[in-house]
Amino acid sequence: MIIEDLEVHSNFEIAKNTFLIKTHSPNLSSIVRPGQFCNLKVTETETPLLRRPFSISDVDGQYVSFMYKVVGVGTKILSKMKTGDFINALAPLGNSFNSNENFEHAILIGGGIGIAPFPFLINGLKQKKDFTVLFGVRSKEEAHQFGLENISYSSDDGTIGIKGNVVDLLKIELQKIDNKKVKIFACGPTQMLKGLQSFCVANDLDGEVSLESAMACGFGICQGCPVESTEQEAYKLICKDGPVFNIKEVVL
Repeated sequence: MIIEDLEVHSNFEIAKNTFLIKTHSPNLSSIVRPGQFCNLKVTETETPLLRRPFSISDVDGQYVSFMYKVVGVGTKILSKMKTGDFINALAPLGNSFNSNENFEHAILIGGGIGIAPFPFLINGLKQKKDFTVLFGVRSKEEAHQFGLENISYSSDDGTIGIKGNVVDLLKIELQKIDNKKVKIFACGPTQMLKGLQSFCVANDLDGEVSLESAMACGFGICQGCPVESTEQEAYKLICKDGPVFNIKEVVL
């Protein structure tokens, strides 16, 4: 874990209220793994006071990118940053996706900004595994293709892809895969992950979920991001034990 100032290389909108900020960091880019996150301090002022967690979206040489949606004061400040500005990062944090297991086809499922960690994962997967990406959005204006390949969409209003949710889309996708051993990788809103978890348990599908939470410290000191484990009377911390968990081993 390091504390480092990341220099902004570019920062632009890729979909409605969704941005991609690319930063230069030779140190960070050499040690991060898909699924990990950084706690970023977006301003030197006291508003917002705490760092914010952001998934590492992609790594390209010495550059590390973060995808984010403007939803509050911190992300609004981030969206105004220009080339040459600096962001202070505590990183890398958390564990990573396990793409080395014995499976034949990966299905990456992202809901909204939950698609953020998958460009980085795709870069490693496409060298060794077949994969498809299922991207669930509320409407077409939230959809994009940054760093994504083999994409199918679902939307709440039917303006892109099928009208429905990502579980509906997953059912269609599974019919296209001829008895291959599948592994699910998912990130998105908790309600989406609950529905996906129920489907995976009912159909005996292996998978991992990256959970979202407000994380004050990012490494387990503040105890502010607990998630109930399926182990009896056990809790885990999203920042320290996750953010990636076996889809069958957490209570969502």
